[in-house]
Amino acid sequence: RCLSDWSSDVCSSDLWSPDGKLIAYIAGFEPKYNAYVQDQLAVVPAEGGAARILTEKLDRGITAPGFTADGSSIMFLVEDDRREYAARVSVSGGATEKLSGNDFVVSQQSSRGGHVAVTASSDVAAPDIFALEAGRVRKLTSHNDALLSELQLGAVEDISYKSKDGTEIHGMLIKPPNYDATRKYPTLLWIHGGPNGQDDHSLPFDTYPLQLERQLFAAHGYAVLAINYRGSSGRGAEFTRSIFADWGNKEVADLLAGVDYAVASGVADPQRLGVGGWSYGGMLTDYVIASDSRFKVAMSGAGIGNELAMYGGDQYILQYNNEVGPPWKDLDTWIKISYPFFHADRIHTPTLFMGGRSDFNVPIIGGEQMYQALQTLGVPTELVIYPGQFHLFTRPSYIHDRIERYFAWWDKYLMK
Repeated sequence: RCLSDWSSDVCSSDLWSPDGKLIAYIAGFEPKYNAYVQDQLAVVPAEGGAARILTEKLDRGITAPGFTADGSSIMFLVEDDRREYAARVSVSGGATEKLSGNDFVVSQQSSRGGHVAVTASSDVAAPDIFALEAGRVRKLTSHNDALLSELQLGAVEDISYKSKDGTEIHGMLIKPPNYDATRKYPTLLWIHGGPNGQDDHSLPFDTYPLQLERQLFAAHGYAVLAINYRGSSGRGAEFTRSIFADWGNKEVADLLAGVDYAVASGVADPQRLGVGGWSYGGMLTDYVIASDSRFKVAMSGAGIGNELAMYGGDQYILQYNNEVGPPWKDLDTWIKISYPFFHADRIHTPTLFMGGRSDFNVPIIGGEQMYQALQTLGVPTELVIYPGQFHLFTRPSYIHDRIERYFAWWDKYLMK
């Protein structure tokens, strides 16, 4: 029996309440916004009836729902402006109650027998398991303490500034360890993917460790900018959907304004700026270097410069059709959002392109086309393809090699 017709692109199991009377599930927005999903928590009677959205007034995306032991409430995680916290709401509705503070980013939660355990990390602490008690977390494991005791991490500062059109943008600035305020630093604009995702105050150890990479770059002597451009999550539905069918416009303005902020603050050396990212971050790297010539070096990983050529060749056909429309109906828009390739002659930044040979998410052709374009134009460029790797790398030796190639490429242009 069909109990609900809500859509979502999140793979999550429906949850039965302890008494078996309710089913909780994650509800998404209408399909055309599937790339900017901000999922809500919903419940529906198991016997059938009207579904209810419990977090309709929250205006933040939620994940990892779970009933409390008595079934009176549902716990979940909330992605909120560079942080993620545990929360709960009554099954009868009402306000969302925040359960954890801002000291840690909570990435997983589990409730059993009246106790709550979470996985959490911070700018200086890798993920460990904590007990959540009365709004505070109590550490239960210390798996990463020995490693972290050997490391010196860079300070992570929240920043906010106005974009070109006056929109307030938030991000973070990671400074090298032993930062010296009397000097300017080579600076990397390191762009997160998604676009529906955010840079936050966590330190994950996984196969897509943007936050960990930021610290590696800072330890190597770079200041690092992590900007939650429009399209990112954590700032509400309007913020994340504001780039709908208009890729490479508002995001680029937000990113470039962040660079202006770092230069004006005296941290970034305007003569030693680099840019890079993976997935949508690689795609935005292509947009940035086709829009601004001040970057001395770039790295575009698993990116796309020619969106038109990707139609039917990657996994985004539903988004393309719902958001932009088929190319034969609106070719001008497809050319517009493919400007890094069709205006490659604007690019003068030496660029490293990288990707996995078996990437079905963003096929390697996206990088190959841009590499060939810059080769044709005589712009210094390299292309590195990793055999057997998908969108996110899993082979440790390749992950290590990729980091080494980052530094070899960037240092050549920024550490002179």
